[in-house]
Amino acid sequence: MDWDRSYLGMITCIGLAIGIFVIDTLSPLEFAVAVLYVVVVVGAATYFERRGALIAALSSSLLTVASFMIAHGIEPEGAALLRVVVSLSAIGITTLLVLLNLSANESLRASERMRANLSRFFSPQTIDEIVEIDVPLSVARHQPAAIMFVDMVGFTAYSSQRTPEAVITMLRELLALLGNAVFVHHGTIDKFLGDGLLAVFGSPLPSPRDQTNAANCALEIIRSVGHWNSQRHRLGELPIQVAVGIHSGDVVLGDVGSDTRLEFTVIGDTVNIASRVEAYCRVLDADVLITDAFLRALQTEGCFEAAEIFNDQGWHVLRGHTEPIHLYGVRRGGGELTDTSTERLQDEIVTAR
Repeated sequence: MDWDRSYLGMITCIGLAIGIFVIDTLSPLEFAVAVLYVVVVVGAATYFERRGALIAALSSSLLTVASFMIAHGIEPEGAALLRVVVSLSAIGITTLLVLLNLSANESLRASERMRANLSRFFSPQTIDEIVEIDVPLSVARHQPAAIMFVDMVGFTAYSSQRTPEAVITMLRELLALLGNAVFVHHGTIDKFLGDGLLAVFGSPLPSPRDQTNAANCALEIIRSVGHWNSQRHRLGELPIQVAVGIHSGDVVLGDVGSDTRLEFTVIGDTVNIASRVEAYCRVLDADVLITDAFLRALQTEGCFEAAEIFNDQGWHVLRGHTEPIHLYGVRRGGGELTDTSTERLQDEIVTAR
């Protein structure tokens, strides 16, 4: 269908050009008939874009000059020469405007593609801020951020007992739930990790509520998964459990990868510790674990209500580290996230928004 449309457009433009040439050459009309070539240029641009417009403009200019030579010879007449100049000027101006319009449309489509790509990782508000800033994301830099790892507990056992289609369906629902919680709380999805994700609060642009947003996001994830499990229970499905680990500190942001594939991501010891904290949720049977560094940063932002929900879990040595880290956590199954604290959490979420 596209080929038929292009073929019809080409025939139409050629027919118009021939008709204008014949009228301009044989008609006794005393006005610049060749000005009508602007229709050919616009038509060619519609069907064939930039290359078509340039070819049509060049061809129309040559036909205009040829018509003048056939009708008036090599000795120019004042009025006839003026009509040729007007016609060529009209063709040139039209071509310039058409090319500018095509460039603007290309820039708009590129911007839409960029926004569509960014929408997979950033919230709409963050995308608007990214588009407005002049500093490219590829510039590596240090900055503080809250790092959150979320992972499904028991995924291997779950997937071994179900069809691939059922596993994919479950993962799509889970990752959609997690991603929505991150975006609602102005976080960034650094990457999806199969049955979980890595989220960053404070990337690419820091805010005064990064820690608060991260805490509220983690608690809303647990609450949302609980509601989702209620729906799954009615369908006869087993409940899904997730583990959330958060740490706060300085990170390095920038592009990493090869020349053929680059990825904007965060790296550093803060990221490694957050990953270890999430894994340690299984040891303490906790839904959410945070570090004392994150808790202090949370209190610094004035989010004391959410901070009080996390209970002291003591000092622990995480894998790959020699120094113990003070952890705080939430265990919904253990009753630590009660109805009262859930209502308090909802107040915090509303305030954060």
